[in-house]
Amino acid sequence: MRLLRLLPLAALPLLLAATGSAPKLILPIACKLGQTCAIQNYVDLDPSSAASDYRCGSRTYDKHSGVDFRLTSMAEQRKGVAVLAAAAGTVLRVRDGVADLSVREADKAAVANMECGNGLVIAHAGGLETQYCHMAKGSIAVKPGQQVSAGTPIGKVGLSGNTEYPHLHFTVRLDGKVVEPFAAGASAGQCGGGQSLWSPGAGLAGAYKAGEVLNAGFATGPVTMAAVQENGPDQQPRPSRAAPALVAFVQAIGLKGGDVQRITLTAPDGSVLVDSSAKPLDRDKAQWLSFAGKKRPAAGWAAGRYRAQYVVLRGGKAVIERRFEITL
Repeated sequence: MRLLRLLPLAALPLLLAATGSAPKLILPIACKLGQTCAIQNYVDLDPSSAASDYRCGSRTYDKHSGVDFRLTSMAEQRKGVAVLAAAAGTVLRVRDGVADLSVREADKAAVANMECGNGLVIAHAGGLETQYCHMAKGSIAVKPGQQVSAGTPIGKVGLSGNTEYPHLHFTVRLDGKVVEPFAAGASAGQCGGGQSLWSPGAGLAGAYKAGEVLNAGFATGPVTMAAVQENGPDQQPRPSRAAPALVAFVQAIGLKGGDVQRITLTAPDGSVLVDSSAKPLDRDKAQWLSFAGKKRPAAGWAAGRYRAQYVVLRGGKAVIERRFEITL
């Protein structure tokens, strides 16, 4: 249920005063943004049936009430990524025992009234609460009434509840109302306003991106979204000089309608093997998979380093770029 949309201007000073007595938050997940995880969604601050994040962008969806810290793949999740208490406090409520299963495999009816999956709520000073969702079954490491410090491991990232990919859904409430921790108290239509609740040491300064690459790698043939979400860049079999084809692939998030994606693949001698541009996207895409490649030449693949470049053009300007390579 949506607890807060936008605060009227009159409420802004009260909220900012309240946040002054609340603790600053640390990153609630043990991952490296831009490497092993990324922010998929922010809080929806649009009061209508449309959606808008705190930068007036589209990195959210209607009624979304938290920040989604997404792992790059299930392979990363299987390593056991810790969820951390974002600040010192007292554990209020805990739920465990919900299966780790994508709602693509078990429909949403199976998680009715358990959309958060395995998770917990922690109360902090100054009327602040944090909620942690979609944690791994059997991983919850704390109990109601337990005192925790900032950074205390409280469980692990899972695939429980209403989710299609492994991530931590992190909700912040102040006096019972949902707030965007990147912009608490931002007024209606104020892009990038409000007050950050993050500690300077959280490493989240400049974290917002209009779009980014989640995974990039090479395969021996066409790839599927399911395969990339399962194993990320480590697709099997790994390309070799005997591979039937060499395919460069990219899984990107936060793309916009009209974006043009281009993949270029060059051989060790610098010659261009593939230069492929897709049609402009028909609408915004939360995630998108692109790939381009070439069949093995009769003489086999030459030994050496093959380089790929992925570029997203938005309004004719490069807004996302990734270079990656493989040695055969």
